[in-house]
Amino acid sequence: MRPQLLKVIILGDSGVGKTSLMNQFVNSRFNSQYKATIGADFLTKEVTVDNRLVTMQIWDTAGQERFQSLGVAYYRGADCCVLVYDVNNSKSFENLNNWRDEFLIQASPHDAERFPFVVLGNKIDVDESRRQVTQKRVLAWCQSKGNIPYFETSAKEAVNVQEAFAVVARNALQQEAEEQLYVDYPDPIQIDRESTQSYGCNC
Repeated sequence: MRPQLLKVIILGDSGVGKTSLMNQFVNSRFNSQYKATIGADFLTKEVTVDNRLVTMQIWDTAGQERFQSLGVAYYRGADCCVLVYDVNNSKSFENLNNWRDEFLIQASPHDAERFPFVVLGNKIDVDESRRQVTQKRVLAWCQSKGNIPYFETSAKEAVNVQEAFAVVARNALQQEAEEQLYVDYPDPIQIDRESTQSYGCNC
């Protein structure tokens, strides 16, 4: 039996460490040389979630605005979205609103209010004096968006990376199950309407 496929999208400004986080999670590797992602790329990793083997397909997308028009093709069918910012860059945190909104518009999930996001504040290995975004500020934002799970990470030193993606996988699996329920059970109002019409024909 093939493992269930979970599609995960990583979004955030250019340079916040999206590719590094993905590589650290999938390959346990960190490359200090920065190279901008062109368009999108993905890696897969098999993980066990609550005794179930699943394949995570993790899409790393470009942070530059000129690539955002590609979004709809990559975002559709996603089971979870990871929003990444750099704790040392206030602007990258402020832009999470835009990334979240853009994702919801492009992906058009069945239930936008309950779609699972996970927020990662990356680069905590950098000197604390350079930090621009407080944990309190981020937690308040996450709470205002429906209690989004939040982790402070370091792709370089592998801090909280595995833990964060374990939550991503669990939430993605839950989302996938809920989407399947929606597919299996069509809108009951539609059924009622048809049955009412058939009664009308019989009279």
